[in-house]
Amino acid sequence: MIRVRLAEERGQDVRDWLESRHTFSFGRYFDPQQMGFRQLRVINEDRIAGGGGFPTHEHADMEILTYVVEGALEHRDSLGTHSVIHADEVQRMTAGTGVQHSEFNASATEPVHLLQIWITPERAGLAPGYEQRAFPKEEKRGRLRLVASRQGRDGSLSLHQDVDLYACLLDAGGQVSHPLRSGRHAWVQVIEGEVSLNGQGLTAGDGAAVSDEAAVNLVAASPAHLLLFDLA
Repeated sequence: MIRVRLAEERGQDVRDWLESRHTFSFGRYFDPQQMGFRQLRVINEDRIAGGGGFPTHEHADMEILTYVVEGALEHRDSLGTHSVIHADEVQRMTAGTGVQHSEFNASATEPVHLLQIWITPERAGLAPGYEQRAFPKEEKRGRLRLVASRQGRDGSLSLHQDVDLYACLLDAGGQVSHPLRSGRHAWVQVIEGEVSLNGQGLTAGDGAAVSDEAAVNLVAASPAHLLLFDLA
């Protein structure tokens, strides 16, 4: 079974420095039918203008992943971390018992394009933590590159949840397949391009929940960039 979440149906937050699209309920956007999928709670696609950003705010009891598509994002937090997350880098922040942080475009003139992802942790009250790692394009081209997992397998970031996150770049006509073990589910989020998911067409910004399928089969109709979540 495949349930598509179309790009144009997402919630939105548009300001003079921000264009944000919310796959699931977030902030002032609330839809009781869109509260997440399995352990996946938030997928926000943000485009932040030069000089713009989110001032210091607090999170708790959430695994937060930031996947930068283009540009660079400057991060500061109450753990003492000060970093810049560049395109093709991924950040994992365990909010746990509480973290304050800010996120700003690292450039005064160029935009930054990113996805922020929230995953419900396996338990509340975890010690806060931080990781950041680069996953070059050549590692993602034509294959599903594991970028986050419970055990931090294969050089991926570690998550406090039974979730595997893969990133992939496909040329037109390229294809990849990911088997789903019994009882597992998947979410596919298309960042750029057009793909067929088990015969179902998806375009940039679309997402899809996958359940009761033996595999996730993806074929690119045009050059494509996507994320695949394997979920319990």
